[in-house]
Amino acid sequence: MKTVVLKFGGTSVGNIDRIKNVANIIGSYKKKNIGVIVVSSAMRGVTNDLIKKTKELSDNFDPAEYDVLLSSGEQVACALIAGRLKHLRYKARSWMSWQIPIITDGPHGASRISKIYKNKILKFMNAGGIPIISGFQGINLDNRITTLGRGGTDATAIMLAKFFNASECDIYTDVDGVYTTDPKNHAKAKKIDKISYDEMLEMASLGAKVMQPTSVQDAKLNNISFSVKSSFVKKKGTLITGNKKAFSNQIITGITSTKNDAKITIIGVKDKPGVAASIFKPLSLNQINVDMVVQNISLNSKETDMTFTIKSEDLKKTEKIIKQNKKISFRKFTHDSNVSKVSIVGVGMITTPGITYRMFQALASKKINIMVISTSEIKISVLISIKHVKKAIATLHQEFKLD
Repeated sequence: MKTVVLKFGGTSVGNIDRIKNVANIIGSYKKKNIGVIVVSSAMRGVTNDLIKKTKELSDNFDPAEYDVLLSSGEQVACALIAGRLKHLRYKARSWMSWQIPIITDGPHGASRISKIYKNKILKFMNAGGIPIISGFQGINLDNRITTLGRGGTDATAIMLAKFFNASECDIYTDVDGVYTTDPKNHAKAKKIDKISYDEMLEMASLGAKVMQPTSVQDAKLNNISFSVKSSFVKKKGTLITGNKKAFSNQIITGITSTKNDAKITIIGVKDKPGVAASIFKPLSLNQINVDMVVQNISLNSKETDMTFTIKSEDLKKTEKIIKQNKKISFRKFTHDSNVSKVSIVGVGMITTPGITYRMFQALASKKINIMVISTSEIKISVLISIKHVKKAIATLHQEFKLD
């Protein structure tokens, strides 16, 4: 009997009617004599409400207790799903991570799954049961509950598929797949049938909200193909896979944009060896992620300008750190929060010349100014004014024949 892993996101289990719908989806697999392992997120809004409570209680809520608290949301959802399945006469029960157990390592709030014990789950499934497993969590070697960070339930599903050698892993959410770009930004966005791990990883890290990068990375490292599909409509979703035979000759697969970037420019920095490290080391120590970086060529070998991007919520902290940094000297500090990073992604650009020119020319034809550029083998990103994002996406979508 083949086994599938089904993951349901917070929107899919957002209320009682949706939980009834989820139970029907699970039942449809079981009726085909398929072994089913279910993973659930907390009901929509529950985790955010719990986080809000911690902030009302403390400016520095204990990380271990934070994980205990946040993990309770998945426990509620799993019990409700199991209860509904029992009402429908299925053999089902909820399983908390510590009951299996799912072993994690790493810090509280950002742990990774290292081992899943299978015996109890296999015994229950062999007796015809449907295990409903709490996602987003595990236990460490000190028997304390840990959580896996944002998108952690997806990571749980991927790792369950690995350890149980599942033939399928279906990620159910509120969208019916991965699109060439956000349909909210461009009405002609279309669903992608199949996408590679690398392309999905780039799109997820560049702003696509369907999957978290860590979950895609886990899938790639363990060679686990999975599908993203909707729990609300019966449509084929998007397959994320490493199977090279699955892909067409499409050059560009998707276009992404960000909403929370800020551009910082430090003008008149003394140009000497180690100055870049002096700027970015304190930012790294304060968990501030630096993305696009451009250093102008020093014309007089004395001064240069340094431009880079960060998340806008880190702007005040970054400004304070740089202005208090005694290891660097500069003439002026400027910032701009009205910017967005627009990126094109596609494995086809590795073997296709002229993609950079086509992107820049298309944007120039619409009088869209490029502030910063960064590239990798399968993506090109540009920083532009946020007011031009929709126009840029529409232009690039048409240029690379994605409409």
